Amino acid sequence: MSEIIYNKFDWDVQPPRLSPDYKSTVLRAPTKPLILTKQTLSELSGPVFGDFNLGPLDHDLSKNSIVNGEPLGERILVHGRVLNENGQPIPNTLIEIWQANSCGRYVHKVDQHDAPLDPNFLGAGRCMSDANGNYKFYTIKPGAYPWGNHYNAWRPNHIHFSLFGANITNRLVTQMYFPGDPLLQYDPIFLGVPPKGRDLLISKFDMDATEEGYALAYRFDFVLRGNNATPFENI
Repeated sequence: MSEIIYNKFDWDVQPPRLSPDYKSTVLRAPTKPLILTKQTLSELSGPVFGDFNLGPLDHDLSKNSIVNGEPLGERILVHGRVLNENGQPIPNTLIEIWQANSCGRYVHKVDQHDAPLDPNFLGAGRCMSDANGNYKFYTIKPGAYPWGNHYNAWRPNHIHFSLFGANITNRLVTQMYFPGDPLLQYDPIFLGVPPKGRDLLISKFDMDATEEGYALAYRFDFVLRGNNATPFENI
């Protein structure tokens, strides 16, 4: 795993660290050239994540926070594979997700959006990719929300993903969007990704994986290097 995520990324796909239309990058982007340090033993080895820490409902956000009823909104299934550039599976990857609820509200004190919280939806979960690189989550489709970057700014429906490799230092963060979302053309975070990489952030509706009478399915694969590598936020 370490050898895969330390390979160089295609910068025609990856978002720049400074994207002026995405205003917070102006404050946090480095102003001097980055200095790349050589990986040491602490980065190339260390504790390996295992499934012994996962609860039976950690992957099911539609059930892992129920207090007094089902969460509100459209139930969906999000699945895919973790792959290298040759399409080979990457097993035992810890995948975490977090998202807004169906009304576009996060369970966080900083989120003061005038939309209701859902007492039965926390908006966080995790799972491990299996031996073939497969992962699967059940959740509620997130709603759009205003975010104050510019006048009438709204974030498209999206889910945040975090992938951990062999140890805590091997972490990649990205976002998944939904096909046909009209807000994508107005979103400076999505548009901050080079055109070559934007389609790699949009999930694909998957009727074959849709569960009869239960959940619509969306497929979203993670590619960790090469020309088709998934755009990540923290590289």
